[in-house]
Amino acid sequence: MTLTFAPETPDAIPLIAIEKGDETVLSALPEPARVWARANGFQGTLGEVLVVPDEDGVPALALVGNGDEAARSRNRFGMAAARAKLPKGTYRLQHALDPTALEEAALGWLLEGYRFDRYADQKRPEAMIVAPDGIDAKRLEVIAAGESLTRDLINTPTEDLGPDQLEQAITTLAKDHGAKVTITTGDALLRDNLPMIHAVGRAADRAPRLIDLRWGDTGPKLTLVGKGVCFDTGGLNLKPGASMGLMKKDMGGAATVLGLAHMIMALGLKLQLRVLIPAVENAVAGNAFRPGDILTSRKGLTVEVNNTDAEGRLVLADALALADEEKPELIVSMATLTGAARVAVGPDLSPFYATQPADADALRKGATAAADPVWEMPLWKPYETMIEPGIADLDNAPKGGFAGSITAALFLNRFVTDTLRYMHFDIYGWNPNAAPARPKGGVGMGARALLAALPDMLDL
Repeated sequence: MTLTFAPETPDAIPLIAIEKGDETVLSALPEPARVWARANGFQGTLGEVLVVPDEDGVPALALVGNGDEAARSRNRFGMAAARAKLPKGTYRLQHALDPTALEEAALGWLLEGYRFDRYADQKRPEAMIVAPDGIDAKRLEVIAAGESLTRDLINTPTEDLGPDQLEQAITTLAKDHGAKVTITTGDALLRDNLPMIHAVGRAADRAPRLIDLRWGDTGPKLTLVGKGVCFDTGGLNLKPGASMGLMKKDMGGAATVLGLAHMIMALGLKLQLRVLIPAVENAVAGNAFRPGDILTSRKGLTVEVNNTDAEGRLVLADALALADEEKPELIVSMATLTGAARVAVGPDLSPFYATQPADADALRKGATAAADPVWEMPLWKPYETMIEPGIADLDNAPKGGFAGSITAALFLNRFVTDTLRYMHFDIYGWNPNAAPARPKGGVGMGARALLAALPDMLDL
């Protein structure tokens, strides 16, 4: 799906953004438009639309509400709701928005055009806008394309997006950008010392694999690691049906990492990018890994399996250990890892952990600029004892239910050298309720914030 601005045209219909209750802009409208707006009770509420016809009944201009500060804080892309309400045509946004708000509005209009239509036709907005003056149109189109890729991958059911199809998607992405891909599949994972990826995925009909993408040969090294559990039954600790229903999204970390990788490569950032995706299905069969098993990781740390439904941290651990061996300037992992994170912050915020305060500060700054909210969680060292079972080095599922997201992050952090910069995102990857520019379904979280923060983090 292509999310782009309309070609430049002199015939674009003026689209005037008005804050709620802004009489100054309303009073400055041509008299017919002003009278029409007052007669129709236009208030400028967020996403409100009023088309003003000319004497022939053809749209002469349109008004769109930009709401007030309180409304915008509740829905950063709220003005994008207007797109679906406008009649077919090409519009030119006229505004008094500051640069950040303008970029946000323009991106929202692009993202509002997303529909997941692989299996059924979906009505798309017919209104288009030309790129407003003062924005980097190409950059916003690249970001929208990356987000669209993430959403498509998460929304696709596992029958059509297992580890093999995820591999194909990554291979296509690499080809588009001149990147290189190496894939380790099935029993070759044991040969190449990726034993926990193999253990988690060995029971599925579609073989587990580690997909390794590389792009760029100059600049700082950035390694992105994405959890690619294409479906999670819970394994022998089988999930109840209600909890299994959304598990096609358990590869949301991989999908988000790939969307971000597209953005980085398409924008030509001066860095050396590596993307590691452990792609598996956590299935049930006679050869499935079991509660009580002790697995030896790539790093040599042993892990007692106390719940086979805590499999994401196992596959990530081997991938992180591999990433660590190259000592990049920054390692970032993304995963739909714990229900605890969802309970803590809900579906809108991206919880993250950072070993370096400066990276956390840069990310928060980028998140504000990109309208991609994040929330820092603590790598609370006193909880380290909770992931130390005694019989092995690590416990994949500490008892008690406390601090589930924190203990998972602490577990992953054990596979990264203390002196390296590491960030981990425990995202939800799903929008449960439709909102402007965010339809119900798969959604990227944290990628735009990271993209905005990378220049500060890596001195690009």
